[in-house]
Amino acid sequence: MEWRTKTCKELLLEYEPAEKKGKKLHFEGVGGRDVYNITAPFFNEGELYIAGRVEERNSEESEIIFFICKDEVWTPKLDLPKFQLQDPFITRINGEWILGGVQLFFDSELTRAIVGWKTVLYRGKNLHELVHATSGPWNMKDIRLTELNDGTIGVFSRPFGIEGTRAVIGFSILESFEDLSETSIIKAPLFRDQFLKDEWGGANEIHLLSNGFLGVLGHISYTDEAGQLHYHAMSFVLNPWTREKSPVKIIATRSDFPDGPAKRPDLVDVIFSGGLVRKVNSRAVLYVGASDTEAHCIDIADPFTEYETIV
Repeated sequence: MEWRTKTCKELLLEYEPAEKKGKKLHFEGVGGRDVYNITAPFFNEGELYIAGRVEERNSEESEIIFFICKDEVWTPKLDLPKFQLQDPFITRINGEWILGGVQLFFDSELTRAIVGWKTVLYRGKNLHELVHATSGPWNMKDIRLTELNDGTIGVFSRPFGIEGTRAVIGFSILESFEDLSETSIIKAPLFRDQFLKDEWGGANEIHLLSNGFLGVLGHISYTDEAGQLHYHAMSFVLNPWTREKSPVKIIATRSDFPDGPAKRPDLVDVIFSGGLVRKVNSRAVLYVGASDTEAHCIDIADPFTEYETIV
């Protein structure tokens, strides 16, 4: 498929906003802290769960908490562990839960200035017994995994600063989860034609489509002249065996959701894709974090349907 790399602004010109605004999700039982950058809801032991990033408005020190829903209010599942991590993601590989998040590293207990981060992965047959599995390379977020239809493991990476770029997406295939390591993640071959050098993006959730292709939910981002961040939800589809992929397209923006507070002034126009629940009739529900303070969801056209019939 021939196409050229487009800027965020060009992609926004092609984007048709949702017909109906999304809605805010409501969380209680966290002491007034913000809950955002959630996963999509998932079933575990007969109940519907969401994992969310929970933190004070004036802090980056977060914990991942599992929530269950009653009467449209999400409250912590008190008997499940919490993790001192940001930005949760979850998937199943070979019958196990794989939970990931971002661990921050600070210069000292006194100043608590952030000096770096790593993506940390846990695994377990159930959510009560998740144990540390491995950690990603220094300063790499948005590592995502999926089981392919032949039992191998697809790995998405997102290194910074490659040949003058802000950040790009990489992809490789491993024989098993046991082969996952810092080295194997670093060695993932990169896609160099998805973002302009001063823009960036990453994968947030991977969907194995019925034809074996991978539907990638992610984000595309840039900083404007005034220093404002702009994060939009995007998607593309990848043939994991040939590495042929569809163009990046924007599937939601901050303006598709109700107005709300921002953690900082530069985060007003930010949504961070958390997950997608595919429905019937080519519809889907997208779950996002908004402005680093809230969690929202919205009904959209399924971005993967048109590619699922390709043989």
